[in-house]
Amino acid sequence: MDSNIRCTREQLITLMKVRGREGAAKLGKMFGDASALTEDYLKSSITEGLSGDPDDIAERKRLFGVNVIPEPEAKSFLRLMWEAMQDLTLIILMCSAAVSLILGLTIEIESNGWIEGVAILVSVIVVVLVTAFNDYTKEKQFRGLKNRIKEEQKFAVIRGGTVQQINIAEIVVGDVAQVKYGDLLPADGVVIQSNDLKTDESSLTGESDLIKKGPNNLMLLSGTHVMEGSGKMIVTAVGVNSQSGIIFTLMSGKKDMADDAHDDDDDEDEDLRIEDDTLSGNGEIDIEKPEKKKRLKEKSVLQGKLNKLAILIGKVGLCIAVLSLLVLIVRFCIETYAIGQLPWVPSHSRRFLGFVIIAITVIVVAVPEGLPLAVTISLAYSVKKMMLDNNLVRHLDACETMGNATAICSDKTGTLTTNRMTVVSSYLGKKLYPHDPVINDLSSNYIELLCEGIATNSSYTSKITPPPPENPDQLPGQVGNKTECALLGFVKKFDRNYDDYRKKITEENFLKVYTFNSVRKSMSTAIPKSTGCRIYTKGASEIILKKCSSIINSDGAVHDFSSEERDDLIRSVVESMASNGLRTIGLAYKDIDNYNLVNWEDEESVIDDLTCIGVVGIEDPVRPEVPGAIKQCQSAGIVVRMVTGDNLKTAKSIALKCGIISENDGFIVIEGKDFNRRIRDKHNKISLNLMSKLLPKIRVLARSSPEDKYTLVKGLIQSKNIQDVVAVTGDGTNDGPALKVADVGFAMGIAGTDVAKEASDIILTDDNFRSIVKAVMWGRNVYDSISKFLQFQLTVNVTAVITSFIGAASIQASPLKAVQLLWVNLIMDTFASLALATELPSPDLLNRKPYGRNKALISRTMTKNIVGHCLYQLTVLFLIIFYGEVLFDIKEGRANETAHSLVPTKHFTMVFNTFVQMQIFNEINARKIHGERNVLQGILKNPIFLIIFFGTIAVQVVLVEAGGIAFHCLPLDLDLWLWCIFFGAGELVWGVMLSYIPSYKLPKSWRFGTKPVEYPISEPDSVPDNRARVIISFRCCI
Repeated sequence: MDSNIRCTREQLITLMKVRGREGAAKLGKMFGDASALTEDYLKSSITEGLSGDPDDIAERKRLFGVNVIPEPEAKSFLRLMWEAMQDLTLIILMCSAAVSLILGLTIEIESNGWIEGVAILVSVIVVVLVTAFNDYTKEKQFRGLKNRIKEEQKFAVIRGGTVQQINIAEIVVGDVAQVKYGDLLPADGVVIQSNDLKTDESSLTGESDLIKKGPNNLMLLSGTHVMEGSGKMIVTAVGVNSQSGIIFTLMSGKKDMADDAHDDDDDEDEDLRIEDDTLSGNGEIDIEKPEKKKRLKEKSVLQGKLNKLAILIGKVGLCIAVLSLLVLIVRFCIETYAIGQLPWVPSHSRRFLGFVIIAITVIVVAVPEGLPLAVTISLAYSVKKMMLDNNLVRHLDACETMGNATAICSDKTGTLTTNRMTVVSSYLGKKLYPHDPVINDLSSNYIELLCEGIATNSSYTSKITPPPPENPDQLPGQVGNKTECALLGFVKKFDRNYDDYRKKITEENFLKVYTFNSVRKSMSTAIPKSTGCRIYTKGASEIILKKCSSIINSDGAVHDFSSEERDDLIRSVVESMASNGLRTIGLAYKDIDNYNLVNWEDEESVIDDLTCIGVVGIEDPVRPEVPGAIKQCQSAGIVVRMVTGDNLKTAKSIALKCGIISENDGFIVIEGKDFNRRIRDKHNKISLNLMSKLLPKIRVLARSSPEDKYTLVKGLIQSKNIQDVVAVTGDGTNDGPALKVADVGFAMGIAGTDVAKEASDIILTDDNFRSIVKAVMWGRNVYDSISKFLQFQLTVNVTAVITSFIGAASIQASPLKAVQLLWVNLIMDTFASLALATELPSPDLLNRKPYGRNKALISRTMTKNIVGHCLYQLTVLFLIIFYGEVLFDIKEGRANETAHSLVPTKHFTMVFNTFVQMQIFNEINARKIHGERNVLQGILKNPIFLIIFFGTIAVQVVLVEAGGIAFHCLPLDLDLWLWCIFFGAGELVWGVMLSYIPSYKLPKSWRFGTKPVEYPISEPDSVPDNRARVIISFRCCI
């Protein structure tokens, strides 16, 4: 370990605060240059990096800090309890209980007058404890998920002369890090080598243009995105000392100050950002605006519908509660003061308090505050299980949105194909080789030219690794860009080692690099030669060949390359390879005598007048499981579209193999430029009407740019006659806009860039299309689970509210007491959420059409079940309330209730017990929402449901037999218990009878929640820090 580090943490932080030319000047003044900073001050090496010595790494962590930004402190259980107590209905209940307790202790009507107040308080405490416990376990689970995402974040650094992928938390000051297109920078640093390196710093500085990094702008900042090029940097600040870390610390430690600053900067921010382009009134889309902007994103489909429904139910419950309160007060006043002519006495205050408590309990039962819990439990459970199916969910609401998906726009490479690329055909030296080339046909000069061009004109992070010693028969590993790996593997076929060329020509020797991007669709590298320089170029074969004016034959002689020869080559070689599903890559070069006279900024003139070396055909086989998965999607009513940069013939061949299209099916395979032409009107604006006519026919978009992909996705979502719920896959940096505008964005966990992952909702850890199908299944299961809970809860709500209201109007008291309804509320909210939201998905979920964007949240079948079961339950309850003493030979208890006596009766204990038993058995019915008759199917596969079912029965037995005055219960005889269970079990028989009523004959007005409430949410285009983020996005408005 070399402990002679000659700079301090403070000096490096000061350096990184200055940017541009000023920053370069400050670097020169403080340290000389980037090389001196690396070698002399930080005691690292530009070529070898740090030694990797553990003592040296530990010392650097001590001196400069660790690359970790501390998490906000987790909420304590007491804090969560306090937050749970902020619920308005619980506050009112606690106040009412306190008043009841005071009156019970001070006004001696009955010796046990204080018990009701205590019972309500105890019930509220139980509700608070359960809510806090659920929040605590939920937060713990998602902190674990966040930590897992962090653990999987790796970055490339050079240590001991070798490139290593290390966890970002292990990066230290002095590390030499390799940066490339698509990276999210995990630390601050100074550029020590740049190959056309450009970054997006809008998340930190608000600057919307890409910043070119080079001699005049050397500072790389953590939390910013590498949008183009590659290079190296020396790490100068990590963790809380990095620029994003400093901002995060200020936001966490001085929130009020930050808020004030934010308010002051509002106007400036508006100038810096361009609003999201939306459809104009005349049906046009203008997508030709910069993508660095503030986005507006709708709430998820299900959440919007739930919000609308919750608002409606809350209003109805409030109205009935107020009406109940008015009826009780008016009737009592008329009977007591007008008819009975009785004077006011203090004990009457207790009666009025009882009326208020009845009204509050109606609200408690009516308001579906259990919906957020049901959604959270269902999502949390599903997210945990989805990890096992290779879906890492970043945004929770994406899980249930996938259940509504009607369209999937999928990449080809790595998602539909194996992403294991191999050169299987080639055109070299003006000769076509359908298989491996014959080495003896080619001169050594030609082979040297070909191999040097491939080895140097590719990212040096792309490489072939040998099979592990324990499994020598395994295929060599491919690290980095798989297309480049295929070409590097092709070099080995000529008995050459690409590493030999790279050692001779290091990246520091490059004169200029034009890195690959979606616009140029090629990569070019200029390397010095003894007589000048040579530029090697590779890329899409049609594009490269059009820039060639000559061609080299097998003996190394260069000949003119006419347009007729070029067209013939494209037709006979390129199109032939593409028809077999091969990706074709053109290889070319150009020699320049005096590179000092070259204007490297004029790329068009530099990369022109090339000499064609050859064309290779790269095979990327379709994953064997993909055709079956796509067939499953089609059976599930989901349209799968392929979006690829490959040419039309390659794309069509792969689409046929995958089953996305079939011969003569009438669907369109179209290129991006043709797609763009056909959706624009005479003013060159994108027309919604033209798009709506074209989109239903498109199945494959070939030679597409990220802008084409964005337009396709946005059109599918906004088209009035389609309004698809769209899932999109992406792996590149420029896929960010499409991933963000989609309802659900899938990023590739293996091949995806950090930028794509940051823009996504779900990360596919295996880059496999089959995992998307599993996400659809889980999403539909979440949607169904919440619908099951909704069906169950609304049945309880309606029955309890009507029972309480009729009771208030007829016997001046609710047949169900406040403390009893709190227990029922606990059954509905927590226990039913757990029981119904943890059902495992079945393959049958993929045998029906998707719900889509405008499908009713409550279907006609569900409404039939809710109304039908409410009628059954109300009939049973009113029979017991008004005729119980006749039917069951028990003492009549209505007079006792009217007098508001605290002494319980068997009559109304039976009302309470029967009500609960009916809910418990109806929970079984609620497991099915599509009219199935066998509600017991699969029940043994859900142990959580069984535990809750029998556990609830057990607790109910205890409450009835031992609850006493606190729960307003008297122990029941065996025959009464059997009657209660009989009425409860009758729910199962009644449910089967309801299933015979055809739902399609019911009026369409029986559907509710057809359209979501739209709440635009401001979502920034990028995130100002590099920490993994899990956004829990559930909002329920009551």
